[in-house]
Amino acid sequence: MQIIVSGLIFGCIYALVALGLVLIYKTTAVVNFAQGEMAMFTTFISYVLLTSYGISYIPAIILSLVFAVLFGLAVYLGLMKRVQNAPHLNQVVLTLGLFMVVNGVAGLIWGYQQKPYPTAIEGRPFQIGNVFISANEIFIVILTVILMLVFFLVFRYTKIGLAMRAASQDPMASELMGIKVTTVFMGTWILGTVLGGVAGIMTAPLTFLSPNMMSEVLMLAFAGAVLGGFVSLPGAVFGGFLVGVFENLISYYISPEMKIVFVFLLIIVVLYARPQGLFGGRKLMKKV
Repeated sequence: MQIIVSGLIFGCIYALVALGLVLIYKTTAVVNFAQGEMAMFTTFISYVLLTSYGISYIPAIILSLVFAVLFGLAVYLGLMKRVQNAPHLNQVVLTLGLFMVVNGVAGLIWGYQQKPYPTAIEGRPFQIGNVFISANEIFIVILTVILMLVFFLVFRYTKIGLAMRAASQDPMASELMGIKVTTVFMGTWILGTVLGGVAGIMTAPLTFLSPNMMSEVLMLAFAGAVLGGFVSLPGAVFGGFLVGVFENLISYYISPEMKIVFVFLLIIVVLYARPQGLFGGRKLMKKV
């Protein structure tokens, strides 16, 4: 149970990153491989506010997420909007280039030495049955569940969510119906960047803060999104949790170095049996 619970904690982080990936892909058909690095940069901004300027935790996090909003806005307006009608491969290559640029800039500014990051809630772990869990880990779970519910309800039951779904299915028809597709795409990139920023801020206390802290997280979140079908928000969440638990079991019973190998082996097995993923529909997969 301890292994499973610990896996679910990391699964929350993978689920948030996967949710951002799927949200952007579902709306714009672009896989944002710079999602992890953008999250890392936002986390560094919060670290600077906490340590260099002495701002307390909650205001620092809020300000860093405001930065994430501006960051996502700048990336879309400065880069992605210019290639909005370009082939999808060109757009993906652009996100890979952004990945390397953001990682390099962070390394130049803050260096590559690992830094400790403060937790949201301090305190010793307490025991529930045979499981030890800290107050900060419970905070991560609660925050993740709240964010997931909010984004799912917005995407499914509001006019904004309806506009996102319409823009993802047929941008031209959406424009003719009065939906501002460019605004929808811009909002999606902002939301994806904010979700990534939250995931990065939650990751740093569990590991260490460094420019490479989100590389493995992005890879495993991508795996979770693929398992879920890459077009389903609930699928991204479930896939993130599944990957978190599975990698923890592999790390404990086999080897930590082999966890990514077995995670992608799991993807091969699942996609062989169900090519559209666990939550992907056949119609959506044919369309993609």
